[in-house]
Amino acid sequence: MLLRPFCLMLVLLLAGCSSAHQQRNSLYAQLGEQQGITRIVDYFLAELAGDDDVLPMFANTNIERFREKLIEQLCFLADGPCEYTGDSMRDVHRGMDISHAQFNSVVDDLIRAMERQGVAVRAQNALLQRLAALYGEVVREAEPLLDQHF
Repeated sequence: MLLRPFCLMLVLLLAGCSSAHQQRNSLYAQLGEQQGITRIVDYFLAELAGDDDVLPMFANTNIERFREKLIEQLCFLADGPCEYTGDSMRDVHRGMDISHAQFNSVVDDLIRAMERQGVAVRAQNALLQRLAALYGEVVREAEPLLDQHF
């Protein structure tokens, strides 16, 4: 699994090199707009429910609020017509001591959810690139991405 950091960086670089076409090809549209993003989040929640590595982190989570704010956040990150009204990722994840491995596990759950929704790989990569920018606010003491050994 030593290739995982390399593959993640390659995906991020490739996603950064691609340019989106006009509105009809926006990331928001590629994700299926509001309805598609809502289904992605619902599939994601189902994936999390079966993920024993990260499920304990959600034990005290208000799932309805989490769902609502995640839909907002993904819509906002995809340049949709939404405003994210939740707390900062740093505040939400403060004290959770989330490891790089747990972060990756959640990313894998999201990828499976997007695959179930039929999201094209290019759109998945574009969303993951935008979410990767939040890494330092989520993972404990911002563990370096490239220093991890799998």
